Amino acid sequence: MLRIYQNTYRRTARKAVVYSTKVACCNHSTLCNITSQSRRSGAGAHWEQHSKRNNRSHEEFLLGGNQARGWTIPPHSRGYGMFVVRILKGALKLRYIVLGGAIGGGVSLSKKYEDWKEGLPDLKWLEDALPQGERWSQFSRNLIEVGSVVKNAIDIDPRLKQLGEDKMSEWRSWFDNRLDDAIEAADYQGTQIVETKEDIKAKTTVAALGIPADESRKKYDKLQSQVETLQTEIMNVQIKYQKELEKMEKENRELRQQYLILKTNKKTTAKKIKKSLIDMYSEVLDELSGYDTGYTMADHLPRVVVVGDQSSGKTSVLESIAKARIFPRGSGEMMTRAPVKVTLAEGPYHVAQFRDSDREYDLTKESDLADLRREVEFRMRASVRGGKTVSNEVIAMTVKGPGLQRMVLVDLPGIISTMTVDMASDTKDSIHQMTKHYMSNPNAIILCIQDGSVDAERSNVTDLVMQCDPLGRRTIFVLTKVDLAEELADPERIRKILSGKLFPMKALGYYAVVTGRGRKDDSIDAIRQYEEDFFKNSKLFHRRGVIMPHQVTSRNLSLAVSDRFWKMVRETIEQQADAFKATRFNLETEWKNNFPRLRESGRDELFDKAKGEILDEVVTLSQISAKKWDDALTAKLWEKLSNYVFENVYLPAAQSGSQNSFNTMVDIKLRQWAEQALPAKSVEAGWEALQQEFISLMERAKKAHDHDNVFDQLKSAVVDEAIRRHSWEDKAIDMLRVIQLNTLEDRFVHDKTEWDQAVKFLENSVTNKLEQTDETLSQMFGPGPWSRLAHWQSLTQDQQKRRSVKGELDKILKNDVKHLPTLSYDELTTVRKNLQRDNVEVDTDYIRQTWFPVYRKHFLQQSLQRAKDCRKAYYLYTQQGTECEISCSDVVLFWRIQQVIKVTGNALRQQVINREARRLDKEIKAVLDEFSDDEEKKAHLLTGKRVQLAEELIKVRQIQEKLEEFINSLNQEK
Repeated sequence: MLRIYQNTYRRTARKAVVYSTKVACCNHSTLCNITSQSRRSGAGAHWEQHSKRNNRSHEEFLLGGNQARGWTIPPHSRGYGMFVVRILKGALKLRYIVLGGAIGGGVSLSKKYEDWKEGLPDLKWLEDALPQGERWSQFSRNLIEVGSVVKNAIDIDPRLKQLGEDKMSEWRSWFDNRLDDAIEAADYQGTQIVETKEDIKAKTTVAALGIPADESRKKYDKLQSQVETLQTEIMNVQIKYQKELEKMEKENRELRQQYLILKTNKKTTAKKIKKSLIDMYSEVLDELSGYDTGYTMADHLPRVVVVGDQSSGKTSVLESIAKARIFPRGSGEMMTRAPVKVTLAEGPYHVAQFRDSDREYDLTKESDLADLRREVEFRMRASVRGGKTVSNEVIAMTVKGPGLQRMVLVDLPGIISTMTVDMASDTKDSIHQMTKHYMSNPNAIILCIQDGSVDAERSNVTDLVMQCDPLGRRTIFVLTKVDLAEELADPERIRKILSGKLFPMKALGYYAVVTGRGRKDDSIDAIRQYEEDFFKNSKLFHRRGVIMPHQVTSRNLSLAVSDRFWKMVRETIEQQADAFKATRFNLETEWKNNFPRLRESGRDELFDKAKGEILDEVVTLSQISAKKWDDALTAKLWEKLSNYVFENVYLPAAQSGSQNSFNTMVDIKLRQWAEQALPAKSVEAGWEALQQEFISLMERAKKAHDHDNVFDQLKSAVVDEAIRRHSWEDKAIDMLRVIQLNTLEDRFVHDKTEWDQAVKFLENSVTNKLEQTDETLSQMFGPGPWSRLAHWQSLTQDQQKRRSVKGELDKILKNDVKHLPTLSYDELTTVRKNLQRDNVEVDTDYIRQTWFPVYRKHFLQQSLQRAKDCRKAYYLYTQQGTECEISCSDVVLFWRIQQVIKVTGNALRQQVINREARRLDKEIKAVLDEFSDDEEKKAHLLTGKRVQLAEELIKVRQIQEKLEEFINSLNQEK
């Protein structure tokens, strides 16, 4: 912008100098000679001398005048020269205006300048011709000297001088006024903006202070519920995304394997990886977690159940045994919301992995540990549904690493004594029931965690443990936070706890551990080192004979728990295997008795079979003939459009009274209809026809001899969901609107065949409407005499009144066959008085209600008669057109409607075959994919004794086979 202003200013100054030179010379040719001499001067060392000679010659020429031209410069004309200076100053005032224009249109001017610059020819040759550097500066000084000489030597007419001064003073005052107005306007707007902001702030403050407490509480509750809803939706989306990601990873691995097989062109046999004992045992427990049976068969396999009060250090003990901080932490908040089954196994690398995921978390990296903790927290929150605080869903994970003791531990939510406001009302009872359920297993090892930094009388867990294991044959007591207990509690009291003399409960062993220093960032190695240092220097545990060395530290605890776990496994595994073998035999016997000719198909296999049948029906849908689609679409279109045609087009137009007005009203109403409601209604009809055809195919498949009704509920749910999601393409409405408007523009029936078809279409449509009207009249007036005699029926009082009114109305129609569709006031009065003579009291509204169906039947009968009269009037219509003696406008109207239905049905058929059937197929496949990953949905849709018995039998077989495999490996290890 500054560059544009400078260039403009320079151009203005140059013009002023040239203008003054013109005034002095009064001759364009003389001025050109003056200026051109300096430009034609040579370059190099002669430039300065030549410039001086030119300046002297110019000065002599201007001061001496030109006698040949007839003018001279008078002496003593300095006063008039000052006027030239004023003109120059006034002209330079224009820079303010130029500056304003440059600021206002700077962007467009810059763009225009760049375009103009690009269009200029190459003028680099001027750089050699024109002077450079100091020479150009000297030339500029010479021009300035010429201007000063002109200023002092010019003589101007006084009248011209006065005129110029007046004009300059006028320009100056105008510019000053404009500048003052702009400054005042800017100040006023700034003040107004400041006041507006202050007003808004004051109003906002008053409104905020005026909100009642109840209203703000309601708003807070509403916002809180919205936040919870959004969190639930986010969790569901994340779960769905994770499932899709895992599914794609699995497919990717399978494709890689197939690619390698094809690449090597060899039949490779998959090597069976030998699993460890603890992995095999963990798989058995995973199978049992999803086992649900109606038999008296319970899961009595051993596992270590970690129980304790909330914030007693349960999770910290488990992490110390696993040698990794794998669980999320909270300050006094309930973090464990669902059972977490942790399978510990020895391995070369310290890693963790969820049962239903292929990702391995490197527990030596802090980033992977953070990801693992976030995933555990996410799974816990996702398992809690329906406003609950805790869940029974088991989160299964495996932790492997050097020096880990092999065992299976289950971490349960901490037992609470008081519920907070953000918990569900049944949280306390749910935790108690869950804890009792796991501890009631006669082979479960109970790891009872007690906080050593709190009073023993505040413990809730010891009472529950004593109820489930009163003799203490499978309980191991663990006292945590003994480093804090040393400072707070009586040393003698702690010794009593660890010797089993303080609590009434009994246990196999008593252990003391330190689970941390109260720092969240401490690693497991640092905690275990701190623990060992504490027990070496502690006064409580330093005396001999009081506490044995093997009763302290997490390392000794993990050794003892693992030893007890495997001892319990070896003692009970054979009994559990025999129990499942007996259960399998009972289930197989029941299956053979109830379903002797069917194989045991579980829900997954049944779902795959149902999926294939549904997709077969979709293929059948695409094979429907074009004629069948045309018939179905035509019938559906007329079903959707007939009511509008009769009620909003035909009947109102027929009441116009003349044939010309009938045609005019029909044209107006049809065009309005085609521009607004007709295209959308046609698409709706096409969608319903597609839906109806697909459902009819599904119903037809049910009647096949090999149909299995176990799929019916699943198929219906899939079809309903796909139809609910599917919608017709929006652009189809615009396409139909153009087609329908163009079709309705044709108002002339072209041949006899189309005329006959239109007459038949009119007769059929009117006949159907007559049947509907007769049904309405039958309900209004009651059965006829023969029907009353045959079925021993009688008329109600209202029906008798209606019949009396109908008799009077029939007289009116008989006297005036072309009666208007409404009754006049005189006619209403006459009917009412005639009925009063017969002791029948009715009001005018009652008469109008009876008149409407009576007149409709009368009109439809006349319309049917006109259709019959027009059947043979085609040639008369072709000769006379709209002036035909026989009124056949009804036939032409229904011919136009028929043509619209034909072209619309044809367009919809093409849309169905080319686009909509495929889109419906895609929706059905998407729904099937979603249902296949939703076990709850499959369990809800595939039901019945056959399905449940097959599921139980398959599950028991899997468990028994895994148990036998585990027992064989266990015996080999011995």
